[in-house]
Amino acid sequence: MALHRVHGLAGGAKLVTAVMPERLSASLVFLFGGGSRLEDERHAGVSHFIEHLFFKGTQRRPTSKEIADAIEGVGGFINASTDKELTAYWTRVPAEHVELGLDVLVDIVSNSKLAPADVERERSVILEELRMYQDQPQDFVQNLFEEIMWPDHPLGRDIAGTEESVARLTRDDILEYADAHYRLPNLVIGAAGAFGEGEMLEAVRGRLALPAQPDGQLIAMPPEPLRGPGVMMRRRKTEQAHICLGVRAFSYLHPDRFVLDLLNTVLGEGMSSRLFLNIRERLGLAYDVHSFTQKHRDTGLLGVYLGVDPKQAVGAVNAVIAELQSLCDHDLAEEELVRAKEFTKGRLRLELESTNGVSFWLAYQELLIGSIKTIEEEVALVDAITAEDVRRVANDVLRAPIQMAVVGPFAKDLALRAAVGA
Repeated sequence: MALHRVHGLAGGAKLVTAVMPERLSASLVFLFGGGSRLEDERHAGVSHFIEHLFFKGTQRRPTSKEIADAIEGVGGFINASTDKELTAYWTRVPAEHVELGLDVLVDIVSNSKLAPADVERERSVILEELRMYQDQPQDFVQNLFEEIMWPDHPLGRDIAGTEESVARLTRDDILEYADAHYRLPNLVIGAAGAFGEGEMLEAVRGRLALPAQPDGQLIAMPPEPLRGPGVMMRRRKTEQAHICLGVRAFSYLHPDRFVLDLLNTVLGEGMSSRLFLNIRERLGLAYDVHSFTQKHRDTGLLGVYLGVDPKQAVGAVNAVIAELQSLCDHDLAEEELVRAKEFTKGRLRLELESTNGVSFWLAYQELLIGSIKTIEEEVALVDAITAEDVRRVANDVLRAPIQMAVVGPFAKDLALRAAVGA
């Protein structure tokens, strides 16, 4: 990966650059600290609402079509996403059009009209989006899982909010929230690809027009400890049962986060993982089974998703719990440890093959962690992990109370509760 540099900008924003002259593209990402985690219940979904509205028109490009045409007219891509602790706006363009890409992103985040008619139109779109997730059991069970993992906390809410909160958000609420969060001290810009570093720095300095003073409202309350195992079930007449189960785990600042990721790879990443080989291939209990992690500033989770025949649900859950137990009780074989390391390092390298991947990688680390590891440094950390490290972290994490969310055609949840000791 290209050498990166961090540039401080007036007002407290930062620009992280990686010049990659051999590439034909350039990618830019504007990452703002603050997402759904910083919303109170009344304003749930406002970050996501703003992200939608910013694409509806600016003072210079009054319609969404003009914004899209500017980038797509040169063959580029533009998009945005809202997360729990950040909001991202990004574009990838042919290298000769990087200044256009920058101009459009700056325009979106600093000159959006937020017109009343657009607010009402987009409100309807977001309400439909929320209803769509309710109709998709794979998404619905993930939302339930986060809710039971972080009960009565913003981390446990859908990023898009609730139908009630989206219905009552006013334009004034939206303007106030945007003004509080879209400020220079809260912004890291990642730029990667074929451009001159000096020219990029000058172009960014000449265009940024956001408030420079930090707003005093950026406080994220930590979640309460969990009291014990729990099950949350929603009855649906589905052909399959959809199950998420897991435990709280490490934050993205925890020194053992790389060990946790390797454990997750062994457990349920890809077709050579334990869950896939044992639960799908050997036992035939599930079509889709995989594990995943989520990391936040002060907490995280390790979860397992299962799509199973309802009659096999309890057997499949017991089989997953047996796999978790095995990671606590036995060291990994050398061959499995090496395979997991090569998988992890290979996926990292593939992720950083695109200018888009590099721009996100750099900006994400600078914004959330405050320092940037190179790919070589991260590979060295992965290589240093031992089988004893994985077992130690398994015992730290996997013995915590299991939380489980279930969507399926079940009349009762007693057998599923018994499986996790709830």
